[in-house]
Amino acid sequence: MMVCSCALIAATSLMAKALGPLGSAALGIEGTPLHPMQVSAGRFGFAFLALLLILTVWRPRFHGIQWGTHAARSTVGWAGVSCMFAAAAHMNLADAMAISFLSPIFTMMLAIPFLGEKVGRWRWLAAAIALVGGMLIVRPGTDAFQIVALVALSAALLMGAEAILIKRLTSREPPFQILVVNNGIGAAIALTAVLFVWLPPTPAHWGVMALIGVTMLCAQTFFLQAMRRAEASYVIPFYYATLIFATFYDFVVFGDLPAWISVAGSALIVSGALLQVWREKLARERKAAAA
Repeated sequence: MMVCSCALIAATSLMAKALGPLGSAALGIEGTPLHPMQVSAGRFGFAFLALLLILTVWRPRFHGIQWGTHAARSTVGWAGVSCMFAAAAHMNLADAMAISFLSPIFTMMLAIPFLGEKVGRWRWLAAAIALVGGMLIVRPGTDAFQIVALVALSAALLMGAEAILIKRLTSREPPFQILVVNNGIGAAIALTAVLFVWLPPTPAHWGVMALIGVTMLCAQTFFLQAMRRAEASYVIPFYYATLIFATFYDFVVFGDLPAWISVAGSALIVSGALLQVWREKLARERKAAAA
């Protein structure tokens, strides 16, 4: 289930790239390339429409909705997705996805002030390794530096903040309720923001945006089910298969391959994240043994 989620998440970024200036030119898609916020509006809007269809058949009762936390989570989630789509549209897809994998590191750092968690030296080492990998991809101060890489870095920071809010919600509300409320608020935010950058989409644009929304919804479902059925320490390492899928898709569709230094940076990011997962697994085992 986690691998399926990875394949679908990478596919949504590929489709977002296809709607941007580089992708549209390469694939010969007619019409003006869409703004990332318009692509994000399609992602949330069509995902929420799909959920509404599900709700007409299955009518669960919602209760105890934490509206303030949901609003904050949906706002940073929408901003993170928009930044991710913007980065995917203007740079190598594998590089954009690799930088987004810094989000668990930002989650760890944000958990200190917001959740009161203590971070040991091993987790700080994991964070340092991953951040070095991120700098290899971004390469500030060199000719290879791209401003859009900072957009991908912003996406990672925003998704890290979103994970903190998700952690608060999952302890209080069922997964499907979180999914519906998040996509509903996200759709309201995205459809309001898109009014400032709206361009008339072509039929092909509408089709791809609808596909992005439904695909992301399926990816979220697989992700939640994977997290529900097994320990996070077991399933999270499989999440990094997203990078493999992104590289494969980008090569097949656009003929792009990441530079060797980007591959090295990606390897460091994944290594740092996996070290963090391993240390958390050991910490839980020690607590269980003590209990």
